[in-house]
Amino acid sequence: MKVDLFDFDLPPERIALRPASPRDAARLLVLDGATTRDRHVRDLADTLRPGDLLVFNDTRVIPAQLDGRRGEAKVGATLHLREGPRRWRAFVRNGRRLRDGDTIDFGQDVAAVASERGEDGSWALTFTGHERVELLLERAGRMPLPPYIAARRAADARDLADYQTIFASEPGAVAAPTAALHFTPELMAALSGAGIEHETLTLHVGAGTFLPVKAEDTDAHRMHAEWGRLDIATAERLNAVRAAGGRVIAVGTTSLRLIESATGEDGVVRPWEGNTAIFITPGYRFRGIDGLLTNFHLPRSTLFMLVSALMGLDRMQAAYAHAVENGYRFYSYGDASLLLPETA
Repeated sequence: MKVDLFDFDLPPERIALRPASPRDAARLLVLDGATTRDRHVRDLADTLRPGDLLVFNDTRVIPAQLDGRRGEAKVGATLHLREGPRRWRAFVRNGRRLRDGDTIDFGQDVAAVASERGEDGSWALTFTGHERVELLLERAGRMPLPPYIAARRAADARDLADYQTIFASEPGAVAAPTAALHFTPELMAALSGAGIEHETLTLHVGAGTFLPVKAEDTDAHRMHAEWGRLDIATAERLNAVRAAGGRVIAVGTTSLRLIESATGEDGVVRPWEGNTAIFITPGYRFRGIDGLLTNFHLPRSTLFMLVSALMGLDRMQAAYAHAVENGYRFYSYGDASLLLPETA
């Protein structure tokens, strides 16, 4: 499909620079089949059905942005995929100044050797020394705010809490699974009281999620891989919920992509561990989920393509026009949508 089919007009003032407070006060656009309703995230317990299951991503954002020098040249790195105990694939600002074997000094006694520049311009960075890389990043790294926020303000102490979900327990993401940022302990208690339970899986979100689609046709776009794990107990729970007539609703596109990666053509979810580069566009047949709760996405992005695959391109274009007209806030710190296709 032509990528420009997924374009739409978005006024810059619709981009949220801070999350709603409290988190579950964010607005919620509910698309339930052919109906459209304006609600709030805190209304979810009254919006979903008893027996439904929400699936959250428990990844934790790490301080994955680093500023350093290679000689006199300034170099910035954003880690996006771990390739070994001390080795990460990274997008490097000013990376054309690098050569294989160059050492980048990130300060605070943190350094890495660059090698193997990829076709996408990324580099492999192997951290020197013997300290755990997690400790090095805590010392020298910064929280990796999305570029559309970072371009308008610097990260600060509030982001250390704002950019983590209440489920964050498995370090490794360089971007938050932002749909889950809306959830609070109070909301989770209300959902449980209404007979709506939850499970977690892990998918370490990479910086590739923010890369623009440069191809003119979706067939020419190459997705970046992200590592995930869905264990046997979670797979069995998801299968049991659907067998009993409940709906599996992914919270965030990362949860959805991992569930779909782990689900066979027979609709059975199986344990999964490894990299996934699944790219979902209109025409895809969803196998493992019945709905999606997600934020509002960039024009021409792979994520807007995904929601268009779930609900239909015309439906999503109309929904996003409604959201813009009615003052919904977009992107990572913005409002949410609950997408329930006709077949769910």
